[in-house]
Formats: sequence, C-alpha cells, structure tokens
Amino acid sequence: MGTDLHELLRSLRVWDPEVTELPAFDPAGAPGEPLALFTRWFAEAVAAGQTEPHTMSLATADADGLPDVRIVTLHGADAGGWAFATHAHSRKGAQLARRPYAALAFYWPVLGRQVRLRGPVEQAPAEEAQADLHARSTAALAAALTGRQSGVLGSLEELARASEAAWERAEREPDTPVESWTLYRLRPDEAEFFQGEERRRHVRLRYRRTGEGWSRELLWP
Repeated sequence: MGTDLHELLRSLRVWDPEVTELPAFDPAGAPGEPLALFTRWFAEAVAAGQTEPHTMSLATADADGLPDVRIVTLHGADAGGWAFATHAHSRKGAQLARRPYAALAFYWPVLGRQVRLRGPVEQAPAEEAQADLHARSTAALAAALTGRQSGVLGSLEELARASEAAWERAEREPDTPVESWTLYRLRPDEAEFFQGEERRRHVRLRYRRTGEGWSRELLWP
C-alpha cells in the first residue's frame, strides 16, 4: 500500500518545543530599516545551522497576470536591493521583462522565521552580471553555459551531452562570458519579518517605504 498523505501530514508538528527553540523577537528594538534586520536574522540563521539559508522563493507574474514561483539563490543584499540571477530567456527572465515586479520569501524553520519582500526589479549592468557569474563555482558557470533554460528538453541524454561540453569549457575557459546571464535586484517597497511563537502569538513586523525612509507597523498573526 502507498503512503497516506493525510496520515503523514497529521503526524507532523510545527515548531515542536522538543526539537525547536524559538527565539524571542521584540520589534521595539528592531532597526529603522529592513536591510539591517535582514542581515542580523540571516547571520543568526547561519549560526543556528539552517540548511541553505540563502535560498528563497521568487514569485513573478506571467503575461496574463497569473502567479509563478520557484526557489532561487540570494546573490547579495545591499542598499540597491536583494540580488538574484538567471538567464534573460528563462521563464522568470521573460516574466520579469514584461512585469518587472516580484516578491521574495525566505523561510528559516530552525528559528521559526520568515522574511517577505515585494518591490520593483531592475537589471544590473551586464558587467556586474558577468562578474557575479565568474565569482561563483565551476558548476555554476557550467550550468549557465548549458543554456536554453526553461526550453523543452528532448531527452536526458541530450542534457547530459550539453552538460559535459559545458563542464569542459568551464574548466578550460573559466572567464567565458554568458551573454544571457542577467543579475536582477529587487528593491523592496515592503518587507515583513515574521517570528513564530509556539502558542501561535506570532510577531509580524512590516516595513513600508516612504518618501522619508521607512514606516513600521505590527500585523495580526
């Protein structure tokens, strides 16, 4: 017999005190802008042993306004925005070209924390995108050189051949440019920090960009 999904779901516990220690979060002591708090929370997630804390959900919309989402990697965050990269011809690249607005979500379950960001997205200059790509691993360059991201694949054998050729080139020519590789920055208009609490008294702090800086407010969980 197959596994019963509903039984599996009922067996799971969220933020069980026996295995998860949720930190306290006093929003009154939060910094005045979201980047500083994100940097602090990210460092705390790393220190707590969170697996791949730099992965995040990226939500975009297609030409019909229908939502789409996938997991991508954070490439950096500064006053210019939260950065990620992909091929311009990929599905998300095409969607961002039509509708340059997106949302990001981080989830760090080891601490019961989420961070959500929404705002316009801009492309970084091409030279920054290439520098970002070549600062990464050989595997990242090989994947970028494999190309045709989001295109229809005829077979796994076709992928294996293209990947082998890309790996050979990445190792032989580590500075090979990939013209379609694009670095994007999401500059948030809104940022929410969510701290889970075992009695479900979750703390939600929302920042909203204003003409003078940032406003802050609490949200009901």
